[in-house]
Amino acid sequence: MTTDDDGAASGPPGHPGPPDAARPGTGGLTTGEVARRLGVAPTTVRSWDRRYGLGPAARSGGGHRRWTAADLARLERMCALTATGLPPAEAARLALTEPGPDPRPASVPVPVPVPAARGRSRAGSGLRLGDVRQECKGIARAALRLDAAALDGLLTAAVAEHGLIAAWTEVLVPTLRAVGRKWEREGERYVEVEHFLSWHVSGALRRYAPATAADRPGATTVLACAPAEHHTLPLEVLAAALAERNLPVRMFGGGLPAESLAAVVRRTGPAVVGLWAQARATANRPLARHIAAIEWGVRGARGGPAVLTLGPGWAGRTVPGLACPRSLAEAVAAVEAAVRG
Repeated sequence: MTTDDDGAASGPPGHPGPPDAARPGTGGLTTGEVARRLGVAPTTVRSWDRRYGLGPAARSGGGHRRWTAADLARLERMCALTATGLPPAEAARLALTEPGPDPRPASVPVPVPVPAARGRSRAGSGLRLGDVRQECKGIARAALRLDAAALDGLLTAAVAEHGLIAAWTEVLVPTLRAVGRKWEREGERYVEVEHFLSWHVSGALRRYAPATAADRPGATTVLACAPAEHHTLPLEVLAAALAERNLPVRMFGGGLPAESLAAVVRRTGPAVVGLWAQARATANRPLARHIAAIEWGVRGARGGPAVLTLGPGWAGRTVPGLACPRSLAEAVAAVEAAVRG
């Protein structure tokens, strides 16, 4: 637990503190609370105050910043404008001169929209996230700004608060999909944002996951992408979820050749093999059938793996007799059933 320069207790970026309304007499939001709502670091908010005059009109009795809803609306405008690529000084000038502050008192929770820059194209003005958790918006803004420190804090806080499966399903997947849609709409202008976000999500998963469980006969899961597939992030989150349950995992990631995967299965005798395909073109049905047919062990007591066909690429290409979980929770449950059943 740390304290910002306004005297407000604050955790890591993105970690919700107690609402301002719970502190009678404060008269507004602290800098730490404003930063968490915007998805930026508190130092960024204070820098915008010092450099561009975007500070609050009010101060506490001790001289600490107290932000009203109108102050917050200007900062939201600043975030939206800088996300378009506008230089911070010009974004601040527009945020200060253009109308639109919200007159509600700061004790009322204020939504954080991402409006388009007036007089400019909506291209690059923000992500169309729709009806999602508030954390998605902060994560999306940090990704668009390529703000590594803020993004790491927000991702860590989301996983810690919601748990791995809920954070992935309700926070990370909607944000990743929005980023993907954005670069598709913008002619691949935002590919760097998708790579940046994916890398930091991967890092958050590695920080959260416990140490790899020791191999146990009949309990190990092998995770790999189909040979022509390189989207590893969904397998990384599954590996972390299994490690969280003390289930041993061997992770092989993207582009593992078919003959290498078969060799891994013969050498290790896993209870489960998860084969990921993001696209229909990479969903290799003959390989899935081949892996499911591999046996090991002594004659008369031979066994084979339960093969899970994972990912949207298997939609409409399911293999008879092989499970095709539709979500992270279903995949975890399928592995647990195979290992413990």
